[in-house]
Amino acid sequence: MNGPMRRVAVALFVIFAVLVVAVTYWQVFAADRLRSDPRNSRELISRIGRERGLILSADNIVLARSVPDPADPQSFLREYPQGDIYAHTVGYSSFLFGDTGVERIRAQDLTSGRDLTVSGIIQALLGGDEPAESVQLTLNDALQRVAADALGTQAGAVVAIDPATGAVLAMVSSPSFDPNLLVGDSAQTAMETLREDPDQPLLSRAISESYAPGSTFKTIVASAAIETGGAGPETIFPNPSELELPLSTATIQNYRGVLCGSGDTVTLEIAFLRSCNVTFALLGMNLGEEAVIGQAEQYGFNRDTPFDLPVLNSAVPTPDDLNGDLAALAQNSLGERDVQATAFQMALVATAIANDGRLMEPFLVAKGFNADSTLRWEREPEFLSQPIGAGTAQILGEMMERVVTQGTGTRAQIPGIRVAGKTGTAEVGGGPPHAWFVGFAPVGNPRIAIAVVVADGGDVGENATGGVVAAPIARTVIDYWLSTGQ
Repeated sequence: MNGPMRRVAVALFVIFAVLVVAVTYWQVFAADRLRSDPRNSRELISRIGRERGLILSADNIVLARSVPDPADPQSFLREYPQGDIYAHTVGYSSFLFGDTGVERIRAQDLTSGRDLTVSGIIQALLGGDEPAESVQLTLNDALQRVAADALGTQAGAVVAIDPATGAVLAMVSSPSFDPNLLVGDSAQTAMETLREDPDQPLLSRAISESYAPGSTFKTIVASAAIETGGAGPETIFPNPSELELPLSTATIQNYRGVLCGSGDTVTLEIAFLRSCNVTFALLGMNLGEEAVIGQAEQYGFNRDTPFDLPVLNSAVPTPDDLNGDLAALAQNSLGERDVQATAFQMALVATAIANDGRLMEPFLVAKGFNADSTLRWEREPEFLSQPIGAGTAQILGEMMERVVTQGTGTRAQIPGIRVAGKTGTAEVGGGPPHAWFVGFAPVGNPRIAIAVVVADGGDVGENATGGVVAAPIARTVIDYWLSTGQ
C-alpha cells in the first residue's frame, strides 16, 4: 500500500474509532444523565402514564403516589395527598413542566429504567430492569405540619435538622402551592397563575432565597473571636451610644439607639445576649477581615452545600472585596450590608454549634425500597467538616442559652428544657425587617437545631424583631419535637 492510501486508511480508521467511542459513551455511559435531563422531551413522553414509586415521610405518610387514570386503567396519574405542605421538597412530576424536587433527583429510582436506548435494551435483555422503587425522606410529617402551622401565612421558612446525623427533620417554605394543580388537565393555566403571583409561591424560601441574616450572624463573628483567641465571653469593650466608622460618614447604633448596659464598658457575653451592634462592629474590625470571612466560609458561606436538592449559595464578601475597608467590615459583621444567607445555611450554623463543632452532611432522602417493600439501601450519616472546635462550641452554646434565659430570645423559652438561640432583626432597604431565630435544644444533649426566617416583618411589619416574631415559631417546633420523645 502506497503512502497516500495508507494515510487515508489510517484517517478512516481513526474516524471510525472516534465514532464508535462517541456512540458508546452517549448510548451507554451518559444514557442515565440524558434521560434525567428535564429538557429531554423524549423521556417525558416515555413516562406518560407509567407508574412511579411512593415517596414517604419518615413517619410513613404518603407524600406522592401513582393512581390509576379513570380514563385509562393501564395508565397512571401522579397524586400528592398532602397538598402544598411538601411542594418545595417533594416537588412534582409533570408532562408539561418536567420534574422538580425529590421527583427529579430520584426520578430514575421512582420509575423503571427500561427505555429504547442501547443501554436500556441491554439492561432489559440481561434481566436487570428493576421495577420502580419507593423512597423515604427524613422529613417527619407531624413536625412538618407543626412548623407550617407556626409559620402560618407569613412569608419565610423553617428548617430543622438533627445535629447528630444531618437528617433534615422539617423544611417548610411559605407561601407554597398545590402540586396537584400542575399534573392535571388545567396544569398550564395553574402554572401561569403561579408564575404571575407576586408572592412567588414557586420559590423555596428555605433553600432558594437568601436574606440578610442580621444578628444571627453574630454567632459566626463570636465563633471567630473565640476560635482565634481574639476575645472571649469576659472580654471588655467600650460602650458608646454610637460608633463612628473609620474613613466614613456612617455610624452604627444599637437597636433603638440604647446603650448596651448601663456602664462605660460591656463584656462580649452581655453584648451577645443583648445583641449589641456597636460591640460586634468593634469586634469585627478588631478581628480583621481574614478571621471573620474565613470563619463564615468554614461554616459554608461562599461554597456549594452538599445536599440532595440544589441550595443557593450563602455569601459574604471576600477579603479582596473588602480590600481593607473597615467600615464595610463592621457593617458586614452585623449580618447586613453584603451578607446574604439562606435559612438552610443558618440551620447548619446552629447544627455545628450544637454538635461540638462537627458539621454533618445534611440529607433529605433516607431510604430506598424495592417494589415488594424490602429495604434496598439506606443513607448513613456522613461527617462534613469541623468549622469550630468543641471548646468554642461549648462556650457559644452557653452564650446562646443565656440569650434565651436573659436576653433577646426569651420567647423561645420552654419550661424544663434548656434552649440555646440567637435572634436577628435585619433592617434592609428601609422596609420592614427580616426576623430571624437560630438555635438548638436541649443544651447538653441536642436533638434538634433550627433556623426560622420571617421575611419583611411577617404579620407584625415594621416593628418586627427576631425575638418577637421568629423565636415563638422556633419554640413551638422545638417543644413539639422534644415532647414526642424524639
